Amino acid sequence: MSLTRWRMVWVVVGLAVTCWPALAQQFTPHAGYVYPAGGRQGTTFEVIVGGQFLDGVSTAVVSGPGVQAAVAEHIKLMTQAQFNRLRDQLNELLERRNAALKRNRKGDAETQAGQKAVWTEEDEKQVAEIRKKLATFIRRPANPSIAEQVRVLITIAPDAPPGQRELRLGTPNGLTNPLAFCVGQLPEFSLPPSKVLADMGPNQAPRARYAQFGPPDDRPTGPVKITLPAVINGQILPAGVDRYKFQATKGQRLVVSVAARSLIPYISDAVPGWFQATAALYDPKGKEVRYVDDYRFHPDPVLYYEVPEDGEYTLEIKDAIYRGREDFVYRITIGELPFITSIFPLGGKAGTQAQIELRGWNLPVSRLSQSTKDKAPGVYPISVRKGDMVSNRLPFAVDTLPESFEKESNNTIKSAQKVKLPLIINGRIDRPGDVDVYRFEGKAGEEIVAEIMARRLESPLDSILRLTDGNGRQIAINDDFEDKGMGLLTHQADSRIMVKLPATGSYYLHVADTQHKGGPEYAYRLRISAPEPGFDLRVVPSSVSARGGTTVPITVYALRKDGFTGEIALRLKDAPRGFALSGAWVPSGQDKVRLTLTVPATRFDIPVKLHLEGRAMVRGKEMVRLAVPSEDMMQAFAYRHLVPANEWMVRVTPPRRFEPTWKVALDKPLRLSPGGAAPVKVLAPTRAFGGEVRLTLSEPPEGITIQEVTTSRDGVAIVLRADAGKVKPGLRGNLIVDAYREASAGGGSKKTAASRRLLIGTLPAIPFEVVSP
Repeated sequence: MSLTRWRMVWVVVGLAVTCWPALAQQFTPHAGYVYPAGGRQGTTFEVIVGGQFLDGVSTAVVSGPGVQAAVAEHIKLMTQAQFNRLRDQLNELLERRNAALKRNRKGDAETQAGQKAVWTEEDEKQVAEIRKKLATFIRRPANPSIAEQVRVLITIAPDAPPGQRELRLGTPNGLTNPLAFCVGQLPEFSLPPSKVLADMGPNQAPRARYAQFGPPDDRPTGPVKITLPAVINGQILPAGVDRYKFQATKGQRLVVSVAARSLIPYISDAVPGWFQATAALYDPKGKEVRYVDDYRFHPDPVLYYEVPEDGEYTLEIKDAIYRGREDFVYRITIGELPFITSIFPLGGKAGTQAQIELRGWNLPVSRLSQSTKDKAPGVYPISVRKGDMVSNRLPFAVDTLPESFEKESNNTIKSAQKVKLPLIINGRIDRPGDVDVYRFEGKAGEEIVAEIMARRLESPLDSILRLTDGNGRQIAINDDFEDKGMGLLTHQADSRIMVKLPATGSYYLHVADTQHKGGPEYAYRLRISAPEPGFDLRVVPSSVSARGGTTVPITVYALRKDGFTGEIALRLKDAPRGFALSGAWVPSGQDKVRLTLTVPATRFDIPVKLHLEGRAMVRGKEMVRLAVPSEDMMQAFAYRHLVPANEWMVRVTPPRRFEPTWKVALDKPLRLSPGGAAPVKVLAPTRAFGGEVRLTLSEPPEGITIQEVTTSRDGVAIVLRADAGKVKPGLRGNLIVDAYREASAGGGSKKTAASRRLLIGTLPAIPFEVVSP
């Protein structure tokens, strides 16, 4: 049976379902902050998670071992309708009280209902309670995305490994995005949680209106006394400045390390996109002795101070431009802490014993021996322990190419250091204005890659890389090369050149700092080699939610390296039975693909941790890479970043009784030609039919549309068309089809001008390729 060929096709393919998927997608649970953003080993405490669409929240999950979390209460702001009902109830009570008072004076007053007016102590308590609730009403929260609050009870085991974890909440509509949550070792001081801010309007001075978390005066107005060492937890409100006093003794070497932007990397509606914390230290006389607003290229400040005299010192934290809101959360570690400021070299060859030079504050050693035996190429954390305290971590790169060290003096072409390719050189711009020059021999037509790894390995070097020939003629130059896998870098400052040599002869690579800075910490790794094609993968989102038996879209990004353009096959690794991918490929030459994940029609009591891997043939050998789970986050209204997460978590909620199972009957990509059309069969059980459903393409390539749909007893055939004027041969990818039902705005099934779409479900992805006619 063929239906009218409408551009938006109506199909008689009812799925005997309700509108829950629409609600799940339109009201995806979101977590904006957790406060405090961590706690000490061996303690039990309460945190507040602020977010939106958290109705029915029942579970809290913290990644890694040794941490238990349980939801205690969901606190949601009062709606206007609830406020109106309470106000009417209060008016009725007050009317009855007035009548009772009048009766007491005249002896026979009655209510409008003709009953005797009586007033009790319980009635008086009810009036007080209602007035208290009405006083907390916020008509317009300043930040609706974090206006709901959830109380979560956290228990950290004494032996829980210290470091950063991830916290997620589970609701009937799915799992929230992850939030950074830290397990610490030091005593913790936490200010009371801030209250929900009200939007006071553009012409009113900013002030806080508070929701249901107690009186507005429960936050201290003066400095808070603490003892060292400690971790301090707080939140900055508009125009807020928090101060802490502590005793220090002469000779103490204090380190103050602030975590703010590292806790919440990007706040989409707060320019520049994060909480820009500043830290200041005052001596016993009130004189400012240190002020920092960052640490090298990181927005979070770090401060070091050698105490010159005994006394009470004050630490101050605020936002650089006096902004503030509930999600301006900070976590300060203060004390005589071990802190590594730099390492050298920044990496080593796999299978060797690397000797690493350490610089920093309060370090127990100045050198560290690091084994790279059995380590695959990649980046690994380096830290040291002083007593019971573990230092900060710095990255250490491991590679398989031969390695060498820079040899001074190599500042000019005449004194250039001769090297033989392929090679990784560990060097330093060890003084301001220093330039390191390397000479190598090349052949005409030979393709080489020269790449600096510095900023990506926590070096402050802002490199510039220049390639010249023997006559000093510039062949190529690069300042900043963007690595999309480094979503947390605020300034991509590493350099990369990929060039085909024009002639046989000597070539010179010049390495310098664009800001003419230098020092022992300005280290780098310079790779000079033929291209080494490869790829890395990111999968978005890092939290996936689906009802049992349904299909949801996900996105995979391919971070291609050194000219690799090949196709990448995707698959789930060691997944529980019933999880499946459709459209599991990244087509050749493409950096991004949308595909679908189908979950089993069973219930899982806890979120499932999945792994996605990609396989591709690279120079005759198979290369396998695990996809790093990530969040696609917006910075300051415009810029987007792939922010890595620790785990790829999937929450499977209970299936509906008659949840239909869709299956795309394709064993290879659907072939379309410009100006042509092709059908694809979608199988579904007979019981799925019986109502009016609309099929649409979700984010399709321009020029590809649904031409018509026909139904049969076992499913539907979707005819897809490629516009000859917009689609060219070679285009490949996946088509995602969504099934909608229309309902009136009032919730009925009758279509009206005010009707709205209700997403019923997503079909498995349809792989396609456009071929020549």
